[in-house]
Amino acid sequence: MEPEAEAEAAPETAADETHEVAVALTAPTDEEPSAPAADAPAEATTDEPKATPEPEPVEAGPEATADALEAAHHQQAADGEPAPQAAPASETPRTGGAGGKDTGEDAPRTPATPLPALKESAPALTTAYTAASAPLANTDLTGTRAKLYLVLDRSASMRPYYKDGSAQALADQTLALAAHLDPEATVHTVFFSTEVDGTTDLTLTPDHATRIDDIHAGLGRMGRTSYHAAVEAVLAHYDANVAPGTPVLVVFQTDGAPDAKTPATQALTAAAKSHPTVFFSFVAFGEPDNKAFDYLRKLKTPNTAFFHAGPTPRELTDTEFYEGVLATWRP
Repeated sequence: MEPEAEAEAAPETAADETHEVAVALTAPTDEEPSAPAADAPAEATTDEPKATPEPEPVEAGPEATADALEAAHHQQAADGEPAPQAAPASETPRTGGAGGKDTGEDAPRTPATPLPALKESAPALTTAYTAASAPLANTDLTGTRAKLYLVLDRSASMRPYYKDGSAQALADQTLALAAHLDPEATVHTVFFSTEVDGTTDLTLTPDHATRIDDIHAGLGRMGRTSYHAAVEAVLAHYDANVAPGTPVLVVFQTDGAPDAKTPATQALTAAAKSHPTVFFSFVAFGEPDNKAFDYLRKLKTPNTAFFHAGPTPRELTDTEFYEGVLATWRP
């Protein structure tokens, strides 16, 4: 549109020379013809200053420049409402995943029970607790969170191992490990022979030092070696008391093969499918050349491991015990 047509369309009250110059300067060019002046609202022809047009949004296309992006940033800062910025990828927190570790990339990987707290509640476990630190670190398990179970064989051949304190010592070592892994520092313990003879919970209390001997003495007759009964008892307790998917390490002690191998294999195979986070670490008491342990040596289920503690398990150091039990467990 020609500038003269724009001036004629304005009311006579706005026709001073200064306003005509302003209208002429703001008139659209021939490249972008504007709508006829008759369609424009009357307010546009008054002497009131026009509102500052909103800035065009910055597009992150090939035509966007660094200066334009910087200008947009400063405009937002001036308004007091800076746009939120995404955190760098390195600062995004991680979950612990299958390992059960504390969430967050930089989360501290520390024992569930600090050493001072353990010394106050169960000082006799200090040596075993301290010894567990290196094997946990060497297997990248420091900071892992898991529940601990202990299964104790009460078949008749186990009598010497209760009498010499081997069963009680194993329980203490397991409880010290639980202090690293379980915020509740509790070990659910299953005594089994032909059937499940009894259960108890080990905790960081003064009576832990005699708990196994006291319970064993009250359970009466010792029977055979029914692995499957103990496996089923562990899983039943897990289902009733532990959140699904929680990693579990079962220290399963025995001095021989199961008296019924087929039910034992079936129970362990079914457990691998129904409870994949429950791991059975078998600890054998007895002579290394005992053919009874061939069953455990040849067991191929993915949720089991075998560690031979020998005929005098109390002579093992705590470190050797933890290295054997943790050798292949990776929650």
